[in-house]
Amino acid sequence: MNPLRQGQLDDRVMDACAVVIFGASGDLTRRKLMPALYNVAASRVLPGNFAVVGVARRDKSDDAFRAEMAEGVAKFSRRKVDPTLWDDFARSVSYVCGDFGAQPTYDHLRSHLEKIDAERGTRGNRLFYLAVPPAEFGPILSGLREAKLVAEGVRPWTRVVIEKPFGHDLPSARELNDTVAGVFRESQVFRIDHYLGKETVQNLLVVRFANSMFEPLWNREHVDHVQITVAEEIGVEGRGKFYEQTGVTKDIVENHLMQLLCLTVMEPPISLSADAVRDEKVKALRSLRPMERRVVGESVVRGQYGRGFVRADEVCAYREEPDVAKDSTVETYVAMKVYVDNWRWGGVPFYVRAGKRMARRVTEIAVQFKSVPHPLFQSPDGGITPNVLAARIQPDEGIAVRFTSKEPGQHTILRDVAMDFRYGTAFGSNTPEAYERLLLDAIRGEATLFTRRDEVEEQWAYMDHVFDAWHAAGNIPPPAYAAGSWGPDAADDLLAKDGRRWRKP
Repeated sequence: MNPLRQGQLDDRVMDACAVVIFGASGDLTRRKLMPALYNVAASRVLPGNFAVVGVARRDKSDDAFRAEMAEGVAKFSRRKVDPTLWDDFARSVSYVCGDFGAQPTYDHLRSHLEKIDAERGTRGNRLFYLAVPPAEFGPILSGLREAKLVAEGVRPWTRVVIEKPFGHDLPSARELNDTVAGVFRESQVFRIDHYLGKETVQNLLVVRFANSMFEPLWNREHVDHVQITVAEEIGVEGRGKFYEQTGVTKDIVENHLMQLLCLTVMEPPISLSADAVRDEKVKALRSLRPMERRVVGESVVRGQYGRGFVRADEVCAYREEPDVAKDSTVETYVAMKVYVDNWRWGGVPFYVRAGKRMARRVTEIAVQFKSVPHPLFQSPDGGITPNVLAARIQPDEGIAVRFTSKEPGQHTILRDVAMDFRYGTAFGSNTPEAYERLLLDAIRGEATLFTRRDEVEEQWAYMDHVFDAWHAAGNIPPPAYAAGSWGPDAADDLLAKDGRRWRKP
């Protein structure tokens, strides 16, 4: 028996298909996509007949491509590679060389896929993954259309997965959406944000809407404020050119962080269908209070990392990184105070921050509840710490609830304690990675964890107010903060003037 098929349970809900990766020579394919595909194959949840086709400009044979992918999977897979399983998986992997702007590339790809249909029984179903810069989207989509590689009916199906960045502002996002819409229907388009594939992000809706102890408190009557943090220890890691064009706000806030905000504030959907969930996220985005220019100066803080120490290692400043201008005004840190103007959240501030070269790597959503109205008990510092529910997205995925308890003994001494649920402890440490879940969902045609066109455009419409204000102010250089810290002093002041302070996750 085929070792990848033994024990498989999901053939009944997943069609045979070919996964075609444009940009197959890139780092994303080697580090994320191919290890993810191998792991889902090893978990016996891929369709019975599947194939993986890499497409890139470099001239190489199928065997050379397989060898490169074997090296990447061995290095980046979450599980140790089984030689027998890999050999079986590798037989499904092939390679097509060609220029993305040349039509013969797509004619060759069509012939190659027809051959795979005959040999592996993939039935004409195609999942095209564009692991390429946005400038390549147009030529690839046009080539697929001209080669008649996009099926218009339900069977066989054709879908396309598009990586971020999806535009650099609202007009460019709309232009890209129009380009995609000229070839694919919206139901065929899967805009991927890998944060949405993380277990704790998915679990956030379960915690909110499957537990009566939380949802009744999830509103302005009980919540004092919310903090959302996306902090990384690493710097730009050789991506100086990319960061000079984007900065942390376009790289993280406009997409990842805005999605986390949506899932935190959205109303209960009428069902768990993809459009029902995404309808509520769009409503949440439209409820954000617009950032007028004068408000940006008061509610948004920028920063840029200088020299410092991360885990006792001295690291260089952003302006000393390769391909970064010596007088760069690009931000590597941003903090914002955001309001959601609707019935549930009116008046509750949301403090969001994202940064490079921070004190530690952590992504979390922390909901801080209001203090008790009348303190019957006294703690050693004179006050009672407010309750907090913190959803940790990375690392150590899980959810913790902090509350006040009494220490054992004759005297009433209060102490903060936590109920701490960790995925690794509860379910084992070998949790599937985000790309595994998202690739499987795209093969199934399940779009809930992918962003819809109107979501993307609403995110840009909101963030463009911030970029316009910075541009109008002359793109003043951001204040420096020491690498290995929690950001510039102005970010602490943003909360301090409201009588609050950042959590130290």
